[in-house]
Amino acid sequence: MDKRRNSEPTPSNNRTTVERTSERELVVTRSFDGPARVVFEAWTKPELFKLWWVPKSTGMVLRSCEMDVRVGGGYRLVFGHDASNTDEFFGRYIEVTPYSRLAWTNDEGGDAGSLTTVTFEEKGGKTLLVMNERYPSKEALDAAGTGAADAMGEAFDQLDKLLVTLHGSAGRS
Repeated sequence: MDKRRNSEPTPSNNRTTVERTSERELVVTRSFDGPARVVFEAWTKPELFKLWWVPKSTGMVLRSCEMDVRVGGGYRLVFGHDASNTDEFFGRYIEVTPYSRLAWTNDEGGDAGSLTTVTFEEKGGKTLLVMNERYPSKEALDAAGTGAADAMGEAFDQLDKLLVTLHGSAGRS
């Protein structure tokens, strides 16, 4: 019994880095123990995305998750503490390359909205994920701050745990 428990996959201790690389760009980097296909699907399948995206420590939940993941398709994420106090992220996908690249607009910011690009690079069964947020101006990035990017560390920890579950399920099928 102990041998089985010790042999089951566990989340890794991968570190999330957040770096302001220019006056207009923020880059978040993280390695995940799992193939790019599975990590990409966790970003593009609503039933998986809603399991990890909102950091649990915030006390918020993802109330609605609509994703039409194709070039020109849209997304709308509604989250909050309760139904009467919600926030929304929404935009459209401008690039979708299965298992390697996603890019979308963040239209909730209006003219100050960022463009987000996420790349998935697989090496030896691990996936290096790089998320780049490019803002239209230094002022827009300053106004946005790094709070959301910093929260990605916790969200990515949650994604790590989900990937362990998905990897275990894939190994049994």
